[in-house]
Amino acid sequence: MNLIKILEEKTLIPQYELIKFASTAPHRYKEFDIPKRNGKGVRHIAQPSKELKFFQRIIVSHLSKILPVHKKATAYKAQVGIKENALIHRAKTFILKVDFENFFPSIKPIVLFSIFNKHNIILDETDEFLLEKLLFKKDKKNRHSYLSIGSPSSPFISNCIMYFFDVEADKICENRGIKYSRYADDITLSTNKKNNLFDLPDLLGEILKKELIGLIKINKEKTVFSSKRHNRHITGVTLSNNGELSLGRNRKRLISSMVHRFSLGQLDGMQTSKLQGLISFSYYIEPSFLDRLKLKYGLNIIEKIRNANLL
Repeated sequence: MNLIKILEEKTLIPQYELIKFASTAPHRYKEFDIPKRNGKGVRHIAQPSKELKFFQRIIVSHLSKILPVHKKATAYKAQVGIKENALIHRAKTFILKVDFENFFPSIKPIVLFSIFNKHNIILDETDEFLLEKLLFKKDKKNRHSYLSIGSPSSPFISNCIMYFFDVEADKICENRGIKYSRYADDITLSTNKKNNLFDLPDLLGEILKKELIGLIKINKEKTVFSSKRHNRHITGVTLSNNGELSLGRNRKRLISSMVHRFSLGQLDGMQTSKLQGLISFSYYIEPSFLDRLKLKYGLNIIEKIRNANLL
């Protein structure tokens, strides 16, 4: 692939300087923890330095031209997101949701190298050195390299390494009348045929062993079956029984309450910023709810929220 020549041409930095920088790159991260959205535990973030981000973006720009991402991978892609992911499954009655354990940290350089090999892309020792050093972080014990949460390159790389898994999983599902999609580490399977999903977790586990040498595993505690008898949620979006996308009852109540408090001048800057995000999310997922808010509180209030200057 001759990655070092590509980097030299893009940056005008001599090759010996690129090698020198790459040698220290796995340690050029700022680390911190943030609370998980479910309130249970924290997520460890390793954010690369500005200089390292610069190199990572160049590498991704090149790799995106030679490594495919499966069409059913709906995360980290332009014009595709959680709404499009949910729309794939809206007409189905039965849903299975499968999650992976420690998705990004489970991705090692050897997995990425194997993907290049499957695509018949030849890497020399320098290519492997640069890819490992510039895209992967070393753990605190300096033993293992892994894909960090916080690197701009990690989302694309994760989609690339899952390509052959997505191909095989989607093929199996299609042959059985099952809809398949993957949003990062969240897999959703749906069907109208009862009892058609129960063996899928084991089948997916076998594909993971085959395609990803057992490094990525299913989180059995987060494997969830649901149907129209229960609330169906896909990557933060609620599916109504008539196949429409919904914000969900609790989120609607929260938004309505916050709009009311805003109209009374009771929200501070941080709360208003959160409400702005919720209003945008409403427009994206269920615009009819936003129309109801406008009727209830007035178009003027909704526009004030959306245009509030919080600086």
